[in-house]
Amino acid sequence: MNLEELLAYMNAGNPLVVGTEAFDCMHALSYEAQRLTMELNSASHTPEEVRDLMSRITGRDVPEDFRLFPPFYTDFGKNIRLGRGVFINSCCCFQDQGGITVGDGTLIGHRVTVATINHGLRPDERHIHNLAPVTIGRNVWIGAGAILLPGVTVGDDAVIAAGAVVSRDVPPASIVGGVPATVIRMIE
Repeated sequence: MNLEELLAYMNAGNPLVVGTEAFDCMHALSYEAQRLTMELNSASHTPEEVRDLMSRITGRDVPEDFRLFPPFYTDFGKNIRLGRGVFINSCCCFQDQGGITVGDGTLIGHRVTVATINHGLRPDERHIHNLAPVTIGRNVWIGAGAILLPGVTVGDDAVIAAGAVVSRDVPPASIVGGVPATVIRMIE
């Protein structure tokens, strides 16, 4: 299985099951992500070098106006799509096998986690990785320490408060916070 076949398989919502060809392919590519993120995180880099490393991590060109303050962590990398003018602050963790899309102009605070994998609840199902994408709209602001769980969509212009755990879709132009995150108010 090659990368394009694996991405098509994962983006169709198919599970990754330990011991299958798809899982083994994903696992092998994870080592490349580890190597590249270690390179990103182990030295000081110019903004151009950061963009080059992120392009290698994601497997696609990163926009010229993308900004990232390392360290940054991902366990796969190849299923991240970044819009124009995106800023990612330090210590963020993207678990992207299910797909992460970040819209133009989005700001992501320190230590934000975006997860796209769940495991089965029963012990005999925990080797099954259930995938669901996370889609972040345009001009979103995600506060420090927020966690976005598999399958959520964050609407354009929304704000996610620091420390929020987002387990449901976030309406456009809303402010959400808490555990689990709920709408606090709308942005006027």
